[in-house]
Amino acid sequence: MSEPFIQLTNINKSFSGVKALQGVNLTIHKGEVRCLAGENGCGKSTLIKTISGVYKADQGEIKINGKQYKNFTPMDAIKEGIQVIYQDFSIFPNLTVAENIAMNLQLTNNKKLVNWKSIYQVAKQAVEKIGFNIDLSAKVESLSVADKQLVAISRALLQDAKLIIMDEPTTALTQKEVKSLFTVVNDLKKQGISILFVSHKLEEVYEICETITILRNGQNVKDGDVKEINQSNLVEYMTGRKIEDELYTPVVKSTQPLLRTENLTKNGAFSDISLALYPGEVLGITGLLGSGRTELAKAIFGMLPSDSGAIYIENEQVKIRSVHDAIKHKIGYVPEDRLTEGLFLPQSIGNNSVISVIDRFLSRSKLINTKKMRAEMDRWVKELNIKTPSPDLPVSVLSGGNQQRVVLAKWLATNPRILILNGPTVGVDIGSKADIHKIVRTLAAEGVGVIIISDDISEVIHNCNRILVMKKGQIMNEFKNTEISERELGHQLSS
Repeated sequence: MSEPFIQLTNINKSFSGVKALQGVNLTIHKGEVRCLAGENGCGKSTLIKTISGVYKADQGEIKINGKQYKNFTPMDAIKEGIQVIYQDFSIFPNLTVAENIAMNLQLTNNKKLVNWKSIYQVAKQAVEKIGFNIDLSAKVESLSVADKQLVAISRALLQDAKLIIMDEPTTALTQKEVKSLFTVVNDLKKQGISILFVSHKLEEVYEICETITILRNGQNVKDGDVKEINQSNLVEYMTGRKIEDELYTPVVKSTQPLLRTENLTKNGAFSDISLALYPGEVLGITGLLGSGRTELAKAIFGMLPSDSGAIYIENEQVKIRSVHDAIKHKIGYVPEDRLTEGLFLPQSIGNNSVISVIDRFLSRSKLINTKKMRAEMDRWVKELNIKTPSPDLPVSVLSGGNQQRVVLAKWLATNPRILILNGPTVGVDIGSKADIHKIVRTLAAEGVGVIIISDDISEVIHNCNRILVMKKGQIMNEFKNTEISERELGHQLSS
């Protein structure tokens, strides 16, 4: 092992008496790819902000290249080559690739006049370091998520990065884009650059990381080589409980479909989709980004009405031209992007959980029965184990897993017979993921027909009794979860 780049010893940090970090130790060596793992709320974000100088530790020691810091600031972190790439990448969508990459360098060099030739020259050198072929004059808003991420990495390298912290870097990437990112990470490692990789996706942790630090409740619970910790132990270290990841085989309640589509088509998105969903079934639909899977979900839910074909609910043909039509037919939809499509972020947790059934609480004089509405809010917070001191807090303060439970509550409150879940566990921690899967299985046992749309192969195989594979807007294959392995399904998606 090479010499340490950064060493944090006995780090403590509290906020208003709440202990976020308690005696945390972390060492990252030069050229090392280390995973920082743990559930939401375990202290990962606080530790990252301590490493980058945003938070000052209440107690403990920070050493970088053997130099001890007492009052570590963001400027110290930048000078030492520490760069953080957050989930949103912190880039400017209205500026060009070149401007985004070179801006920080211009600011740190106190440049008062813009030298466009220099900006493009600097940006060109940065993208070449990672073999990134991109139009430097393109507006960042026009780029794919993967390319935005590479812009952020290129910008980090301009600051002579020695340690790059990647916070959930693969959340919105396809499998192909993840492989490209891992190639870049391995190249950075060869250059002696250290990576702190923060991820909930365990299969990626084993693929790209050499070492791991696991936090729980603000404390170290495990530190060592990734290969020495099996997946089931890793999950137990993170959550403090055993989580069994066994195949689920729902008991289908009837041979008559709840939902059936015939030759459903939306021009430019999908064509001739014929499928059936039965009561008590969990049907998986998987495919790469652009396969038409999300557009199909939106068509069934009335957000993107089909151009032709038919939808049947219990063998009766229905017209679903709007979300109102879908709700009338007892269809619920948990969208892929909960922040922009699923939640009203400034509103309270409680208001978000009952918004779909607000009419229930109106009196004849159109006044809201607040007592009745409050009882419904409290019910869903309790039933879905939404971790919050009060339903009156804004939903934006919750972790990803708890936000997803609020979106689920919003649709479960409507008593749906058909529930479509698009990327139900994207960006949530391993414990919340298991809890959401448990909710899905409970709903299926009660006779609800559930559709899970996901490119998480393990999620699909372990929770869906039938799996449909979509490519280029069509259903190409159908499998039972008992007759295909994760490797085989991955090959189906990529071939």
